[in-house]
Amino acid sequence: MEAAFCIAAKIESPSLDLQAGYLQLEQICVDALRCEAMAWPKPGLVTPVDSGSHCDMNIATLLTSIEALRGSFVLLAEAGARGASFAMLREIGMTAERSMLHATDGINTHRGAIFNLGLLVAAAARRPLDYSLHSLGCGEIVARLWGAEIVAARKNSPASHGNSVFKKYFAGGARTEAATGFPSVYNIGLPALRRHLAAGHDRESALLATLFALMEYLPDSNLLWRAGEPGLEFVRKSAADFNRDGGVEMPGWRERLLGLHREYVARNLSPGGSADLMAATWVVHQLELNFFAV
Repeated sequence: MEAAFCIAAKIESPSLDLQAGYLQLEQICVDALRCEAMAWPKPGLVTPVDSGSHCDMNIATLLTSIEALRGSFVLLAEAGARGASFAMLREIGMTAERSMLHATDGINTHRGAIFNLGLLVAAAARRPLDYSLHSLGCGEIVARLWGAEIVAARKNSPASHGNSVFKKYFAGGARTEAATGFPSVYNIGLPALRRHLAAGHDRESALLATLFALMEYLPDSNLLWRAGEPGLEFVRKSAADFNRDGGVEMPGWRERLLGLHREYVARNLSPGGSADLMAATWVVHQLELNFFAV
């Protein structure tokens, strides 16, 4: 899993096969997306049990989409290592989106994940090859190398739910999160994940705790798109209540989440932005094993 450190060896060993490192970075992303898809229960979201608030997809759709993305994260890592601009990374990401849409018959399953994870693995691949970046986390590298381009590119982006939400609510969404170094991942998601893993929780329950930590604070553009500010506030309050009452430490916490799941589905709520950042948090956890110990 320590692909970034495998890549780092290239500095001292020119014969090292970098492709193996890029494949390891991709596997981290694929594993994170599969973990996010399979985790249960996730209120309002697709799980192996049901489709949540989504009438156009199910768990098979998500797994098909994930497999269609294989190869894309390798290309993003290679481009990052070469010092690619955001525009170049974006072209690779758009090709990955087309592969996703072809595999899912036009359903957007992982556009946000391609954006988030693609930037993170590009940063991870670049870090060991640029001495000025060695001490930085991958989020900081994204902000330093591509943050200004990410912000500037918004005005030239095609219409999307995220851009519509930005214009209506001034909620920055995935672009602002990435351009500022993924603060929600590093300041909320990563501490929650590592705290629960250190306490002995398995990966699934630790990830669900991470999801609810993110849901409590994130101005989730998916929720704003579906249900406006009232929907966002309902999710934030329900997450805060769950966390305050003990979260995954409390007896019967899965039953509590199933109750929330029914409420979210009735209100057509799906915290997809938080789910994307939950997957990003797992990726960052793997990429930063020697950084930011919590």
